[in-house]
Amino acid sequence: MRLALAAAGRAALGGDVPVGAVVLAADGTTVLATGHNEREATGDPTAHAEVLALRRAAERLGEWRLSGCTLVVTLEPCTMCAGALVQSRVDRVVYGARDEKAGAAGSLWDVVRDRRLNHRPEVIGDVLADDCAGLLTTFFRHDR
Repeated sequence: MRLALAAAGRAALGGDVPVGAVVLAADGTTVLATGHNEREATGDPTAHAEVLALRRAAERLGEWRLSGCTLVVTLEPCTMCAGALVQSRVDRVVYGARDEKAGAAGSLWDVVRDRRLNHRPEVIGDVLADDCAGLLTTFFRHDR
């Protein structure tokens, strides 16, 4: 999560909402890819930290299936990112701060564990939640 927090800090430097993500290989320690929000920097509405990290991990592995991998992200994924997690077949998602307004891993929706879908990753929430939430609170208090 500390690597994801560092990535989130890079997002804030670029004027984006500070969300960072890291994709870990099946061994749980090898970092395959990182990402941070780049919507403001690129003008791309899909440039969320999770989507960028998943794309980069798939590119590095040479395939779209990220079976065995873990996505670590500072903020609970939104519906778009939750869908990308399911589609990429990651085994687990670990998130920091809950997103009561748009979270799709248990807060507002639970897309990633919907029994109607063919893949349901394990969800571990509230990891370093205060640190992750604090970064967002500071950003919105001072930068917006």
